[in-house]
Amino acid sequence: MTKHQKSQAKTEQAKGKAEETVGRTVGNERMTAEGRAEKAKGDTRQAKEKMKDIFRH
Repeated sequence: MTKHQKSQAKTEQAKGKAEETVGRTVGNERMTAEGRAEKAKGDTRQAKEKMKDIFRH
Protein backbone atom coordinates (compact mmCIF):
# COMPACT_ATOMS: atom_id res chain seq x y z
CA MET A 1 0.00 0.00 0.00
CA THR A 2 1.49 3.31 -0.96
CA LYS A 3 1.99 5.68 1.90
CA HIS A 4 -0.08 8.39 0.25
CA GLN A 5 -3.04 6.11 -0.42
CA LYS A 6 -2.81 4.60 3.05
CA SER A 7 -2.81 7.99 4.75
CA GLN A 8 -5.65 9.18 2.51
CA ALA A 9 -7.72 6.12 3.44
CA LYS A 10 -7.11 6.66 7.15
CA THR A 11 -7.98 10.35 6.82
CA GLU A 12 -11.25 9.55 5.03
CA GLN A 13 -12.14 6.95 7.64
CA ALA A 14 -11.44 9.32 10.55
CA LYS A 15 -13.23 12.26 8.93
CA GLY A 16 -16.24 10.09 8.15
CA LYS A 17 -16.43 8.68 11.64
CA ALA A 18 -16.20 12.15 13.17
CA GLU A 19 -18.86 13.54 10.85
CA GLU A 20 -21.14 10.59 11.55
CA THR A 21 -20.73 11.06 15.31
CA VAL A 22 -21.42 14.79 15.15
CA GLY A 23 -24.45 14.17 12.94
CA ARG A 24 -25.86 11.69 15.43
CA THR A 25 -25.16 14.03 18.35
CA VAL A 26 -26.98 16.99 16.81
CA GLY A 27 -29.69 14.83 15.24
CA ASN A 28 -28.76 15.66 11.64
CA GLU A 29 -29.54 12.61 9.50
CA ARG A 30 -27.91 14.08 6.39
CA MET A 31 -24.62 14.68 8.18
CA THR A 32 -24.75 11.18 9.64
CA ALA A 33 -25.29 9.69 6.18
CA GLU A 34 -22.49 11.78 4.67
CA GLY A 35 -20.17 10.63 7.44
CA ARG A 36 -21.03 7.00 6.78
CA ALA A 37 -20.38 7.51 3.07
CA GLU A 38 -16.99 9.13 3.71
CA LYS A 39 -16.01 6.31 6.06
CA ALA A 40 -17.10 3.71 3.49
CA LYS A 41 -15.03 5.51 0.85
CA GLY A 42 -11.96 5.21 3.10
CA ASP A 43 -12.70 1.56 3.82
CA THR A 44 -12.99 0.85 0.10
CA ARG A 45 -9.73 2.64 -0.68
CA GLN A 46 -7.95 0.69 2.06
CA ALA A 47 -9.32 -2.64 0.81
CA LYS A 48 -8.30 -1.82 -2.76
CA GLU A 49 -4.76 -1.01 -1.69
CA LYS A 50 -4.52 -4.18 0.40
CA MET A 51 -5.56 -6.24 -2.61
CA LYS A 52 -2.84 -4.54 -4.68
CA ASP A 53 -0.29 -5.47 -2.01
CA ILE A 54 -1.41 -9.09 -2.02
CA PHE A 55 -0.93 -9.41 -5.76
CA ARG A 56 2.46 -7.66 -5.69
CA HIS A 57 3.94 -10.28 -3.39
